[in-house]
Order: sequence, then C-alpha cells, then structure tokens
Amino acid sequence: MLLSPVTLSVVTPMFNEREAVDHFVARLRPVLDALDEPYEVVAVDDGSSDATVSRLMQLRADWPQLRVVALRRNVGHQTALRAGLRASRGGYVVSIDADLQDPPEVIGEMLEAARREKVDVVYGVRSDRSTDTAFKRQTAGLYYRMMRRLVGPWVSDQAGDFRLMSRAVVDVLNELPEPRPVYRLIVPSLGFASAEVPYVRAERVAGETKYPLSKMIKLTIDSVTSFSAAPLKAATWLGLFSFFACVVLIAVALIRWLAGETVPGWTSLYLAVLLLGGIQLVCVGLLGEYIGRIYAASQGRPAFLVAFDTAALDVATIARPVPGGPITDDVEAVELATPTPTSHQPA
Repeated sequence: MLLSPVTLSVVTPMFNEREAVDHFVARLRPVLDALDEPYEVVAVDDGSSDATVSRLMQLRADWPQLRVVALRRNVGHQTALRAGLRASRGGYVVSIDADLQDPPEVIGEMLEAARREKVDVVYGVRSDRSTDTAFKRQTAGLYYRMMRRLVGPWVSDQAGDFRLMSRAVVDVLNELPEPRPVYRLIVPSLGFASAEVPYVRAERVAGETKYPLSKMIKLTIDSVTSFSAAPLKAATWLGLFSFFACVVLIAVALIRWLAGETVPGWTSLYLAVLLLGGIQLVCVGLLGEYIGRIYAASQGRPAFLVAFDTAALDVATIARPVPGGPITDDVEAVELATPTPTSHQPA
C-alpha cells in the first residue's frame, strides 16, 4: 500500500502552540484547498508540554491532509524543521511557523513564482517589520548584516525560515550531516536558483514567542560557528594584541627601572594579569565551542527521535491483515512506539 503522491508539503514545527493551532489551521486550510493541488501538512510537534498534539489529532479527523509527526523530546526549532523536511513527500516543500507572523496566503505566490521563473527556492522576505519591537528589529538587522559579512553576500536580507524549496533542494538538505543546521544560511549557500516574494510581517496570533533573547543569542552562535572560522581568527588577533601590550608594559618597566624611578608595581601587574587572563579565557571559550561541535558530531547520536508519525499509523491501519489471513499489501513491517505521557516533555 503506497501513499498517494503530493505536489506540495507544508512543514510546520510546533512547540507549545495550543493557543495558535486553531487560528493557524483556519487560515492555512482554505489557502491550500484553493490551490487545487495534492498537498500535505506536516505538523512537527517539538516535544510540547501542552495539548498541542492532542488538538492536532482532533483536527486531522476532519482534515485528512494534516499529518502529525511527534518528536520524543524538545530538540529546538531548526532540528524540528529538519525532522519535517525528512518526513515531507511533496515535489515542493514550504516551511512556515504556526504563529501566523508569516502569512499562509503567500504560499500560492511562492508556488507560482517557482514555476514561472523556474527556480528551486523562493524566499519570503519581510518588507515591513513594524509589528516587531524596536529591539527586535535592531537585533535582527544586526544579525543579517553580520551574517552577510561572515558567511557571504548570498544571504538574503530579512529572509527567515519562511520559504519554498523544490524536492531537489530538500534532498540535498536531508543528506547533510550537520547536527545543528541553520537553514536560513544553509539554503542560500547551496547556490540553487532563487526568487523572492515580499510580505508584511504580522503580530503573533496567540501565545508567547518561541525565540526570546536567549534563543536569539544561541541562533547567532550556531550561525557563526557553523559557517565561519572568524572567531578563531579573532582569537589569534587577540593573542597578538595581548603579546604586543605585554611588550609595551615590559619596555615601560625597564625604562623606569633604568631611570631609577621607584614606582609601585601592583597597578601594572594587576592590569597585565587582567588583560592576559581575560583574553586567554575568551580564546579558550572560542576553541571549546568548535571542539564541542566536533565532539558532538563524532558521537553520531540522532538529532531527534520520532515518537509517532500519523502517516505510518494510517498505512499500518490499512495494511493490517485479517486475523488468520495472509498480508497482501506490499508494506514493510513498522514498529510504532506508543507515546507515554512523558514522551513529549521538553528536555
């Protein structure tokens, strides 16, 4: 028994989005139905601790195109997106968040642009971020300017994770071994032909932001260390700076000693130790960040584990043999783990 092919897959990572799920489905389903294309919606639950999964299971009873992929624990937005890309089956794949800050109505424009201009990637570019706070706009602008400088000019300004990709792009992404992918940088670095569709960024429809300052800082660190060795070069320059600073301090000390001046040495000693100690700690921290990533990659542990996928459940139900009779459907046996009450708790 084979699943019917789909033209479009919409991948949506979700973490504690119970308040937003109904609003999201109410906006997304009419848009996809109006496209008149075979589609699926892959909702990836990233270890939610609220009723996100149970509500999705209720909604799919009336929406067969809705597919729920539940992860065993919280692994982060980018890794949950990775799980959704691997599960998707469409010739085109759209990634979008469930908070409705990125409008589902733009999906049709993306699909039309991809076919009209014969490109593999269509980025949703935020033309207006007035609904964001001033701090959010400033830090986002700083992030993209830094990434364009460190990673390359091909990084699209103000393009997040709202994009359409062809199956060729998704297949390449699924083959990458990176344990901490940052898709807003990886996708443009691949060099596939692309186009852009502008849109106005809206306010979050419900719930709280899943990207507070701490996660924004983590995303920046992941972005920099995954795509650039600039921090290591900065550590080298800091080391050179500290060396020349020490040479100057030594020269000053010798000159004063030869001049017969008697000055207390604790101030210069204190400053020198402070300078050297601080720079050394910074350099060790930078080295540790890169070595930690090498160590994590060498372990080869899975980035995520799927508790259940409703597509597999549907196939298993259809292919279930009559008691005492032979299995006639060409379906591989699949062991499905029944999720426990703690399987969706964030780590």
